[in-house]
Amino acid sequence: MDIYNIFPTISTSFIVISAILVAIGWNLAIKRRLDAHKKVMFWAAVAATAFFIVYTSRTIFVGNTEWGGPDDLKPYYFVFLIFHITLATVAAVFGITTLTLGYRAKYAKHRKWGRVTSIIWFFTAITGVAVYILLYVMYPGGHTKPVLDAIFG
Repeated sequence: MDIYNIFPTISTSFIVISAILVAIGWNLAIKRRLDAHKKVMFWAAVAATAFFIVYTSRTIFVGNTEWGGPDDLKPYYFVFLIFHITLATVAAVFGITTLTLGYRAKYAKHRKWGRVTSIIWFFTAITGVAVYILLYVMYPGGHTKPVLDAIFG
């Protein structure tokens, strides 16, 4: 595995860990083990934040990976990618909102938001893994310039 693939592998791993922790946390909430739920969800948020830090750092300093698959699949990949990015953005906003409601002890709203947020997060994780598989396993692509190089030349 080269330097260009290690960061996407690490960031994708953090998303998978985060989704697993959200599933565990949801189960703990159902069982009314609320102290354990709070701890697990905190670590799910830490894993999601670690993903974001690794992903944005790679984008800034290394660049994004170009589509390496067949040209006839490229439009479908981009639609799927846009869907994933939209889901991820919504999930991040909902996640922050849900965590804030929980920490502010607004539990009725937290429960309502949490159900929706968790489902969106699961779909985000699944589509994120699919993007990783498409770009790094099935159709390894090229690499673009780092954002800093693109801006400052």
